[in-house]
Amino acid sequence: MNEILMLGFALLAGILLGAIFFGGLWWTVLKGVSAKRPGFWFLASLLLRTGLAMTGFYFVSGDNWKRLLACLFGFVIARFIITKLTAIPMTIPLSPSSDGTTSHSTRQAKNASQVDGYLPQAGERDADSLRDAQINEASHAS
Repeated sequence: MNEILMLGFALLAGILLGAIFFGGLWWTVLKGVSAKRPGFWFLASLLLRTGLAMTGFYFVSGDNWKRLLACLFGFVIARFIITKLTAIPMTIPLSPSSDGTTSHSTRQAKNASQVDGYLPQAGERDADSLRDAQINEASHAS
């Protein structure tokens, strides 16, 4: 009975560690994307979250592989819970074009080598094609 109780505590500790780890990751992404030094936020968060998780695993396991496994299982459960709680639904299309397609469209464009909605890499378009694109956009707008 004592072993089952210890495994239950290890599972709960794993859920708590996972909530701290993945909740901290979500918070870091929210803060990091608008920070002046996002690299600092992400690196500091990674070190802190990993250090807390590893220390927690070490103390919870107590040299018992069954408790370590239960703690890890709780950690994974917390990952799924945090992922569901922090999901942001995509309700608007990305990069809509004038004909209603998005940047994810697979319809062939006028240029047979590209897909409609294709975003070219740097240096891929020359000045003539940029001018033609601006003329086309101006004619569609009017």
